[in-house]
Amino acid sequence: MTTETRRPQMKITYATMSADQMSDLHRELDAAIERVKKDFGRSYPMIIGGKEVRAAAEFEDRSPIDTRILIAKLQKGTREHVQEAIAAARAASPAWANRPWQERVALVRRVNDLIRENRWDLSALMGYEAGKNRLECVGDVEESADLAAYYCDQIEQHHGFTEKMGTLGPGEENYSVMRPYGVFAVISPFNFPMALAFGPAGAALAAGNTVVFKPATDTPLLGEKLAELVQQAGLPAGVFNFVTGPGSTVGQELLDNPGIDGIVFTGSMDVGMHLIRSNAARPTPRPIIIEMGGKNPSIIMKSADLDKASDGVMRSAFGAQGQKCSANSRVYVQKDVRAKFVEMLVEKTKKIKIGNPLDKDVWMGPVINEGAVKTYEQAIARAKADGGKILTGGRRLTEEPFNHGYFVEPTIIDGLPKDHALFKEELFVPITVLTDVISLDEAIDLANRTEYGLTAGIFSEDDGEIQKFFDSIQAGVTYANRRAGATTGAWPGINPFGGWKASGSTGRGTGGPHYVQQFMREQSRVRIR
Repeated sequence: MTTETRRPQMKITYATMSADQMSDLHRELDAAIERVKKDFGRSYPMIIGGKEVRAAAEFEDRSPIDTRILIAKLQKGTREHVQEAIAAARAASPAWANRPWQERVALVRRVNDLIRENRWDLSALMGYEAGKNRLECVGDVEESADLAAYYCDQIEQHHGFTEKMGTLGPGEENYSVMRPYGVFAVISPFNFPMALAFGPAGAALAAGNTVVFKPATDTPLLGEKLAELVQQAGLPAGVFNFVTGPGSTVGQELLDNPGIDGIVFTGSMDVGMHLIRSNAARPTPRPIIIEMGGKNPSIIMKSADLDKASDGVMRSAFGAQGQKCSANSRVYVQKDVRAKFVEMLVEKTKKIKIGNPLDKDVWMGPVINEGAVKTYEQAIARAKADGGKILTGGRRLTEEPFNHGYFVEPTIIDGLPKDHALFKEELFVPITVLTDVISLDEAIDLANRTEYGLTAGIFSEDDGEIQKFFDSIQAGVTYANRRAGATTGAWPGINPFGGWKASGSTGRGTGGPHYVQQFMREQSRVRIR
């Protein structure tokens, strides 16, 4: 990967782009797409203890855009490989933990710099590997660096989290010192293959832990490229280890192995709750930082700006093909404005251009794999069987040029009972369901009737309604009148992102001021002179 910076670096988020920035983005990505295609089909190793390691077997990494595209071949690691990686991380742990925090922070910031210098190639690869559109890909890459940078800032601002305390008498010195746990496993999902990989890994490293990192099997090459950049930044061997392979073996060993002192997992509620229960049965407790998805509501009041509201719902429901834990998957509309809002939302949804997300005029790409297509098709069938009405969408696209990928239509469903399962179950596909409500109280009550509590949004021009929403909604991330995304779009240092109830395990948001401390434990130090 090249580290040459050809143009001045610019800040790119999911919602803040100028016309000039878009022109620069497309020009840079056009060139990057041609570069990354030259390496398609290569075989890539795991990195354990600073060395390249290959397994007896490999698995293929194919694009959801067109499964005929072989992006790369990665190693089908085993439990034994994970055990080697954990041993390497444990061996490197004492020296890394005792290294001055200033040096650790400087090295993590060097990784951030390399991510930004390589942002275009990483984004182009992400388009092929995850199927996200251009802006989503560049935002993901940028966010990964911003997350780790924010955690470095937090450590620096708190002087390594060493604080002098009060005393009980002369000659006494008391300090509160935050110290790392040891070895953290970071298991990242496919939908944010950079931000939810180096975000938590960067926090763990800056806090003084060593890391064993496993990417999702749908997006392993971006994990390998991250591991390359970590090595290039000069972190000592064994501080960051990269393993690939099935979740049933490689992932399970990371969860089971007693050499892992802490775990970051982003994924399904079923797996997350299993991890919580198994952690409780361990002889020694360890921190588990888990984000388990959401079933995120938006509320549209009669006072709302409906143009703003329909934009916000459409972008949040169908951005990244609905494959965000923060996607707006259910909508509660006050009856007075229901007809007009639905008309506007359907009209805007029908205009979404579906196709190869690496084309600059395409907004919606494919879902990640055949399993996601089946989830989509089963949900449509359930809705129809239970009296639901498909207002737009509802089918898999199988004609040219979609017939070799996993393309489905963005779908809006109306007419289901308010207690229907599709108002409660996370689907992770581009489907949103809607219904009408009489009042804000009814909307909030329905919104809170789920085990999830990740994000929620409201559109209202009434300050009293907005305040009541903020005070009553059971969600960790809340938005009012956000055109760029009704329930999506948090950014490091701006909007801490974390869930309540079954959406998260800690109550501390990613990219917020309390996150990095989860990778450390407090030690009280008393010295009498």
